[in-house]
Amino acid sequence: MRTVLGVAGGIAAYKACHVIRRLRELGHSVKVVPTASALNFVGAATFEALSSQTVTTDVFDEVESVNHVRIGQDAELVIIAPATANTLAKLAAGIADDLLTATVLTTTAEVVVAPAMHTEMWQNPATVANIATLKQRGIHVLEPAVGRLTGPDSGPGRLPEPEAIVDFALAAARSAQTDPVPKTVGPLNGRRVAISAGGTREPLDPVRFLGNRSSGKQGIALARAAAAAGAHVDLVAANIDSGLLSALPDSVRITSVESTLELQAQMQAAQADADAIIMAAAVADYRPAERTASKMKKSGDEGMTLNLVQNPDVLVGLVESRCEHQLIIGFAAETGDSHHSAMDYAKAKFRRKGVDLLVFNNVSDDRAFGHDDNAVQILSVDGDEVVASPEFTGSKDDVSEKVIEALASRWECVESTA
Repeated sequence: MRTVLGVAGGIAAYKACHVIRRLRELGHSVKVVPTASALNFVGAATFEALSSQTVTTDVFDEVESVNHVRIGQDAELVIIAPATANTLAKLAAGIADDLLTATVLTTTAEVVVAPAMHTEMWQNPATVANIATLKQRGIHVLEPAVGRLTGPDSGPGRLPEPEAIVDFALAAARSAQTDPVPKTVGPLNGRRVAISAGGTREPLDPVRFLGNRSSGKQGIALARAAAAAGAHVDLVAANIDSGLLSALPDSVRITSVESTLELQAQMQAAQADADAIIMAAAVADYRPAERTASKMKKSGDEGMTLNLVQNPDVLVGLVESRCEHQLIIGFAAETGDSHHSAMDYAKAKFRRKGVDLLVFNNVSDDRAFGHDDNAVQILSVDGDEVVASPEFTGSKDDVSEKVIEALASRWECVESTA
């Protein structure tokens, strides 16, 4: 496959070298088109040695062959890794002031972008809007990973590993060849569903955080099941491995977050257009009162006392602000104790949260977190009583299908009585 690899000017540009090597190992040709800024991080000679093709950045190079048009015309796949905030903004605006942006503007091949930037830039409303615009135009976006960034910073914005970039890009190219216009008709056809997934992390200092053991696998499965049922899906992903996210259909819009406050803001934004909300993320109840700018050091043999403040109840806030006919599903991972059973706590949570349905799983004895299967019961209200469905055990994909079935059934009941 004739592949163009665009490289924008970010510190993650060094990973592009490994992307080139991997593509060539798989038998694909690679034409590297860096921006001028990218050459401050990796020299043209390195790109030429790895790709065995000449490298240039200027639209006025090789004018006799109309190079700024020919590269895009000849490409069968275009990948931009890393894609900086500046490059994404240019692509969204249709600007073609260098060879890379001109190539994207002229190509009819599938275009894949792998954004990489600081968290604040990734979450800035301008970047969020640009990503949404690019997705609407059919550009495939590989969400950035969560991890160490330049300097002491950490969070969403890290470029995924080269293997993940190559796998995602080739899958996008294959999908376009086999099913260029996928159409799904199901019980949620035309609905918009906002789903939260993963586990939030509350930073203590540049390297430590308070977190939980949620892998996000159940939320990923829910997004996949909702999309298969015909829904438009907005997924707010808290600290989920990029490999899991890359396996989702392109129709799922993904926003990566780290903390509870970030997740709250993104879910509130998604709520405006949502017909249903599924809160599957494991959200931290507390966060540190202060985040230190430098790593906290041990002091002798003394312990450490952390001052925590309570996070807002994201689910309750969404219930309180929901519009008419909007359905909300919560999740409850509970354990029992000497006072009450796990089910008792789940029923109490159902009443307290005010949701339409509550998916309860008993996480005693290390159940559910990180595993590929799950066992759940779906709680609903029948008159004044909270009732629970029989326990269903299966893979997280199987569980998700049950949840989507319950959501579709609930909609039928609501609409039949409206």
